[in-house]
Amino acid sequence: MLTIGQLAAHVGVTVRAVRHYHQHGLLAEPARDASGYRRYDAQAVVDLIRIKTLAAAGVPLARIDELLNAQPDEFAKAIARIDQALEDKIRDLNRHRHRIAELAAGERLFLPPEIVDILDRLRGLGVSERMVQIERDVWILAVALSPQDVSAWVAGKNAVFDDLDFQRVYLACDEAFDWDPRDPRLHELAAAIADWEAQRNEEQSRTDAVGLMFSRVIDSSPAWQRALELLPGEMAKRGRA
Repeated sequence: MLTIGQLAAHVGVTVRAVRHYHQHGLLAEPARDASGYRRYDAQAVVDLIRIKTLAAAGVPLARIDELLNAQPDEFAKAIARIDQALEDKIRDLNRHRHRIAELAAGERLFLPPEIVDILDRLRGLGVSERMVQIERDVWILAVALSPQDVSAWVAGKNAVFDDLDFQRVYLACDEAFDWDPRDPRLHELAAAIADWEAQRNEEQSRTDAVGLMFSRVIDSSPAWQRALELLPGEMAKRGRA
């Protein structure tokens, strides 16, 4: 006869595991002897080995009792059902892993490659990550609300970023994000935007390059809101009201 510690050692589990199986009704718990110890016989060793084997195979504890008492054909069917459940779980986990891998790809999860290229281009120009994230959110909305126009918008965005003057104005806007709306430099920024816009021909102006630069960002920065308020006056000075 074995004590609980000896039983656990023989089977290769912990005493805590044996008690856990007792609590779930999987392993019979013998009465205490005169000395106050529970004594386990050979059958307990066999039962514990079967429980351990099934648990190690991934069989839920709630199903182990059913299998321990099943006839051979019932046992085979039950194992087949458990195997199918495990296969389904593995498939779900693989799906989750694939989704997590997509999340690790960042913008590529939400946006077409040509738009991700624009965001990478901004990073290459030295634009702040904050500004890149604002642009990203604008593009996510654009793709969702008007996917048929995305190609034209991408072409327009790349066209203006081919312009070195526009790059300088864009970087200046990025720098101005945290400025106080009363900062006098915003007059200079509005003037720089107006100067750039004044150089565009009529057809190019209709692409609303200023709108491309300020779309959504207006709500993100009081300084940008102030620059936009100053812009019509600067445009009027250049005959482009």
